[in-house]
Amino acid sequence: MRKKLSLMLAMALSMILLLAGCGTSGNTEKTSGSGSAGSDTKGTFKVGMEAGYAPFNWTQMDDSNGGVKIDGNAEFAGGYDVEMAKKIAEGLGKELVIVKLEWDGLVPALQSGKIDAIIAGMSPTEERKQTIDFSENYYTSHFVMVVKKGGPFDGAKSIQDFSGAKVTGQLNTSHYAVIDQINGVKKQPAMDNFPAMRVALESGMIDGYVSERPEGISASSANPNFAMVEFEDGFKADEADTAVAVGLVKGSELTEKINEILAGISEEQRQNIMDTAIKNQPAAE
Repeated sequence: MRKKLSLMLAMALSMILLLAGCGTSGNTEKTSGSGSAGSDTKGTFKVGMEAGYAPFNWTQMDDSNGGVKIDGNAEFAGGYDVEMAKKIAEGLGKELVIVKLEWDGLVPALQSGKIDAIIAGMSPTEERKQTIDFSENYYTSHFVMVVKKGGPFDGAKSIQDFSGAKVTGQLNTSHYAVIDQINGVKKQPAMDNFPAMRVALESGMIDGYVSERPEGISASSANPNFAMVEFEDGFKADEADTAVAVGLVKGSELTEKINEILAGISEEQRQNIMDTAIKNQPAAE
């Protein structure tokens, strides 16, 4: 009887061990299939942008003209930055995810790991380089002024023609800082985004706002009441203030690979992408 009982106990113990072994094997397979980034052969490339700075980036309601779904949102993002982000994501072998954020939230989101990169028309200024790294430039432009078409400042030749004018720029950008180069200007409080500045210009709250040439073309194309002013005697700025680059965390392992991808995109290709972005921008932008 004791032998029989021992045999039954041994069989029961063997069955428990067998089941435990199967359970462990199943968990291992599940982990390897959907676990950490190290085991994920594709992964995602999360890119932060305002989606409100046409033609670099904007918000639209569908996936027309290559629009990409915004993470956690029913809307889509389009524009030059989105097209460049697609090329970078493809080169990295990752799935592109667009995260829409306020301008001032981009760097904190990058530093906290919420996003992997900033591709948002951001200039690699020395001040920003103190907190984040940048790729090589993926576009270079120059400063312009956006004004009312047919107004007193339409056709200005020099930034000094804006003496006495009410001028603004985006908060925490070199656009806003260079306004100080205009003698006697009535510098207005900085604004959070470009749609807000366009509304202010339309309403007469301001006489003009500082921007870069692509956005100036975008604004004047989208609104027949606006004009872009390019200067013979313009703003003095370093290339870092008018160029745009990919923002990355300090010491990012992505920097070198992204630079390799950007090096494979010719200047002609970049300009064609920008021209297409200007053409495709939503009329409401």
